[in-house]
Amino acid sequence: MRTNIDLDDKLVEEAFSLTSVRTKKELVNLALQELIKNKKKLNLLDLSGKIDFAEDYNYKEFR
Repeated sequence: MRTNIDLDDKLVEEAFSLTSVRTKKELVNLALQELIKNKKKLNLLDLSGKIDFAEDYNYKEFR
């Protein structure tokens, strides 16, 4: 998808210095991937304490 965006030059330069990407396109794609990954992790944390585990479950039995 083609789009025009106005990026903060200081943020772009800092992001380039922290990564090994060479183009702005790669940088934006990497940033989107990281955002999605982090949001999915947060969704997993929301489940904390809401899952009941079987007391008698023996994980070694299923190996």
